[in-house]
Amino acid sequence: MQEIIHIINEMSPYLLLGFLLAGLMHAFIPQQYYSKYLAKPNFRSVLNATLFGIPLPLCSCGVIPTAMSLRKEGASKGAATSFLIATPQTGVDSIIATSSLMGLPFAIIRPIAALITALFGGSLVNTFDKNNDDKPHTEHEEHHECHCHHEHEEEHHECHCHEHEEHHEGEKSFGEKIKTALEYGYVEMMEDIGKWLIIGLIVAGLITVFVPEEAFKVFQGNTFLSMLLVLAIAVPMYVCATGSIPIAVALMLKGLTPGAALVLLMAGPACNMASLLVVRKVMGTKTLVIYLASIILGSIIFGAAIDFMQFNGIMDFTANLVSTTHCEEGGNWIEWTSTAILAALLINALVINRIRGKEHCHCHDHEEEHEHCHCH
Repeated sequence: MQEIIHIINEMSPYLLLGFLLAGLMHAFIPQQYYSKYLAKPNFRSVLNATLFGIPLPLCSCGVIPTAMSLRKEGASKGAATSFLIATPQTGVDSIIATSSLMGLPFAIIRPIAALITALFGGSLVNTFDKNNDDKPHTEHEEHHECHCHHEHEEEHHECHCHEHEEHHEGEKSFGEKIKTALEYGYVEMMEDIGKWLIIGLIVAGLITVFVPEEAFKVFQGNTFLSMLLVLAIAVPMYVCATGSIPIAVALMLKGLTPGAALVLLMAGPACNMASLLVVRKVMGTKTLVIYLASIILGSIIFGAAIDFMQFNGIMDFTANLVSTTHCEEGGNWIEWTSTAILAALLINALVINRIRGKEHCHCHDHEEEHEHCHCH
C-alpha cells in the first residue's frame, strides 16, 4: 500500500499541472486559434500539435487533461492524438536529464523519435478515423447536449458556467480569466475524466508495484524479445519522462541493449493505464488502437535502429552512461500536498457537486428540463 501511495504522490504534481494548463488554455487562448491551427483533420494540425507538445514538461498522466481539453476546444482527433503521443515522451527537463545521464546521442534521438512517432500516429487517426469532426461526448453529455458555443452564435452569445458572465470572452478581466481557468480545469475537466483517471491510476500503480524490474533482464541477450518484454511491462505502468531515465540507465548497466532502453524511454512515458482508459472513453476505440500501435511500432523501429548503430560500430550509445540507481524518495511535502489537493478536488467534482445537484454549462445533470444553461 505504501508503494502505491508513493506512485500516486509522484503523479499528483504533474496531474495538477496538467489540469491547470488545460484551464489556462481554455481561458486565455481564443477559440479561433484551435479552429485555425488544430481543428482541420490534416497534416498541418498534427504538426502544430506535436511541436506545441514536445517542449512541455508534462508526464503521461499530466498530459491527459491537457489533450482532452484540446479535443473539447475543437482540435481534431489527429491533433489531440499527436499531442498525446509527443508530449509525455519529452520536455525540456527530460531532454536535459537524458543528456546528463545517457549522453548527447540519446538526448538528440529521443525528441526526434517523439516527433516522428506523433506525426505518424496523428496522421493515421486523421486518415482512418472518419468521425474526426464529431464533437467529443463526455460521460455527462451522453443524454443531452447543451453547448456553450451554439452553432453560428459564437459572435453573439456565450453560455459560461459562472455567475454574471454573459459578456464576450474577450471582455473578461485577467482575474475573471483566472477564475474561468481554475473552474474549467479543476471542476469541469475533473467531472469529465475524473472517474476513469482514478481507475487508471490505481491499475497503473498496482502494475508498477507488482512487476519487478528484474523482469526486464529475462531476455537481455535477444534484442527483439527484450523490446517486446519492455513494451509489455512499460505500456500499462506509470513512469514519467524524467523518471524513466535512471531506470533505463540501470537496466543498460545490467546488460539491456540501448535499443530496448529507448523502447522504455518512449513507451513508458507515452502511455499508461490511465491514459488508455481516458483515450478510449473520450476519443473511441479506433483512435486508441492507432495511438497504441504508433507508440509500439515507433519505439521498436527506433530501438532497432539504435541497436543496429551500436552493434555495427556506427555510434556508441553506452559511452556516456552515468552510473545511477532509481531514487525511491519517500515523498516530499510538495508531493503529499499535491496528493491531498488532488483528492479534495476529485471529491468535490465527482461527489459533492453531484450531491448538491449543481447544474453546469455543459449539462452534467438532468438539464433536459431547462431551456438554457444555468450555473446555479
